[in-house]
Amino acid sequence: MTNSNDGLLIIGGTSDIGREIGIRLCRGRQVVLAARRAPDLQPFYEAGATKVHILYFEAADLRAYRTLFQQAEQLAGEINLVLVAFGVLGDQQRAEVDEFHAADIATIDYTAQIAMLTVIADELRPRTTRSTIVAFSSIAGWRPRRANYVYGSAKAGLDAFCQGLTDALHGTAVRVITVRPGFVIGSMTHGMKPAPMSVTSAEVADILAPIIQGDQGSRTVWIPGKLQLLAALMRLIPRRMWRRMPR
Repeated sequence: MTNSNDGLLIIGGTSDIGREIGIRLCRGRQVVLAARRAPDLQPFYEAGATKVHILYFEAADLRAYRTLFQQAEQLAGEINLVLVAFGVLGDQQRAEVDEFHAADIATIDYTAQIAMLTVIADELRPRTTRSTIVAFSSIAGWRPRRANYVYGSAKAGLDAFCQGLTDALHGTAVRVITVRPGFVIGSMTHGMKPAPMSVTSAEVADILAPIIQGDQGSRTVWIPGKLQLLAALMRLIPRRMWRRMPR
């Protein structure tokens, strides 16, 4: 079980999911919001955070990641819960003709993610106090579709990394919660038609908050839970049909 007296770091402090989870878990904690633009602090104070700090975060600047984590601990004390909640959806049509845009999606949704997770794991691994890392995969990475294969391929790589990181941290005091949500209605998907089994950021947070607060070890969480059955069926669909599947 996480200690509510220790620090909470949200990397992607303006992300819908990160903020919703953070608001549910911040009572009695110092919170560090790492973001490119200034986040709204008031909801955290209203939810019981003792202090909220802001650090500038540029996802493309991988060399600044370790300093970011260390600065967070200088501000808020020992960090025992980290939400890695940044990312981009990108434009699939543009990515198919613009190699730089395709690389940008892959950099933020895969390379930057594994770099950040490596730093966090390395910083937390030597400690004996319980700590939790939460990373966000996606159903899009389970079997990438024609309609969003650039984003899906990055999430597939991230998911594989998280499974390996979980095994690497086995036997330490660090656990990894890998989240595989379906379509999340929010700012990232604004204007898009929701897919079946869509959830809101608040619904994701409602499911995850008690899991994070619980005393179970590392695990992978499908949201909603019934999405896991759909994922199993997805593997069986012939490619000639799969390539016609929408986002």
